[in-house]
Amino acid sequence: MDPTRGQGGIQMLLTAEQEAQQIVTAARNLKMSRLRQAKEEAETEVAKYRSHMESEYQKSISESSGSSHSTVKRLETETEAKIQSLKETSTKVSPDVVKMLVKYITTV
Repeated sequence: MDPTRGQGGIQMLLTAEQEAQQIVTAARNLKMSRLRQAKEEAETEVAKYRSHMESEYQKSISESSGSSHSTVKRLETETEAKIQSLKETSTKVSPDVVKMLVKYITTV
């Protein structure tokens, strides 16, 4: 075997190994940059979604608190109407109740 031929083959292998290492390194770097980009895009999308959901939640709260306010007003009105009705009924029945009590007290 020719020693120069052996040296040339080894040198070719070393060069090929270095080229392969450079290709692998470049591929890793590209993969990492793609992963970083995907992560950034995902974070942006999550932030948009979170913002959207927060606005929907705030809208829901404002609508429910508005209906809560109207519910309170409605209940106050109904309560006042019932109180007035009870007062009217007690005014009408009061003389009869007094007569009945007097009758039972005096007829022992």
